[in-house]
Amino acid sequence: MNRPPPPAMTALAVAAGLSLAACGGGGTGEEGEKPIAGAGQEGGGKSASPTASPEAGPDRPKIDLPADLTMTFEGGKSGDAVKDAVLADSAERMRAVNAVIAGTAPESVLGHYNTGKALEAAASWVGEFEKAGATVTGEVRYYDREVTLDGKKAATLSFCADESKGFSKDAETGKVSKTPVSKNSYVFYNSRLERNDAGTWQTTQIVSTRGAGQCQP
Repeated sequence: MNRPPPPAMTALAVAAGLSLAACGGGGTGEEGEKPIAGAGQEGGGKSASPTASPEAGPDRPKIDLPADLTMTFEGGKSGDAVKDAVLADSAERMRAVNAVIAGTAPESVLGHYNTGKALEAAASWVGEFEKAGATVTGEVRYYDREVTLDGKKAATLSFCADESKGFSKDAETGKVSKTPVSKNSYVFYNSRLERNDAGTWQTTQIVSTRGAGQCQP
């Protein structure tokens, strides 16, 4: 008997763990965990970013999403070039994990935007979908993205995700596992990023809280 697919939208949450509120490196991964220090203090505007990979090239892999999956990122232009780079690479990190799950990108892209425990956890999360024979579909919106810089090579980023229109899907039959919208359709994230020698802001830690009050519509 096949394993049931992961709960709807835990794929798009991409908390890089096996529970609804998981940790991508450091900490316990329990729901209600304290935010990463410094996260959620400064931010940018509300303009939505395109879902296409922004700067594909020799040092930045091209990430394509399947036609039935849309990921929208608001607040991509803060007016600060460094913060904008953090926002862009964090968005690509989220897109990369879902593209690997969907089979539209090689697993190697995970290592471009993740490192350390976050990379291990992201690979494990992709593996859970492979075991379940599941993929992802629908729409997810990321908003209230706020960056705090910690020197020249570190930053914290908090953001919300609206996953009310995103679902898991059986990879073989195409059957979509839809769930009703509830407070748990909205997720709050705290993440830690570090700039590597190649100039990419890699996620080293990501913690999520499903049903968080600050993300409710």
